[in-house]
Amino acid sequence: MTPSFSSPRFFNPLMLWADVVVKTNEMLLSSGSVIQMRTERIAKAGLSPSDGDIAEFQLMGHEKLAAVGESGAAMANQLHTTQFTLIQRVVKHWLGGGVALFSLATSTTPAQAMTHAEAFGTAATRSAAAVSQLSSASARIVQRGLKPIHAKATSNARRLALTQET
Repeated sequence: MTPSFSSPRFFNPLMLWADVVVKTNEMLLSSGSVIQMRTERIAKAGLSPSDGDIAEFQLMGHEKLAAVGESGAAMANQLHTTQFTLIQRVVKHWLGGGVALFSLATSTTPAQAMTHAEAFGTAATRSAAAVSQLSSASARIVQRGLKPIHAKATSNARRLALTQET
């Protein structure tokens, strides 16, 4: 069962990146077994591959191109929809924090210092939240890009394992 991206655990950047690690690990393990099975098939086919062998060899190239194209499009779409807005927000809050810090440093009265300290605390909190959102958005971009490659590698591993058993 694939977790929903709207579930609370996917608002935590650490959990998003942990999901990327898990999916990458699954993809790498599946890719390794697919490479092994296809290499064995190529070696067994030798100089006279069957029609099934030729079809499988052609499928290798087509699948890779399709998965890379789908991955790139998914990442570009996700990047376009979230990343630029969030980067702008992070920079805005970072600059706001700098202004608040400078105001705090130039306070001339205790009352002014308290007001500026509060403003600086608010700006720092907003900056931290924006950076957290940026990290989450980055993880989502990676997730979107990994999804088609992961799907193809794991489905190939299952399909080739079944054909190898028969």
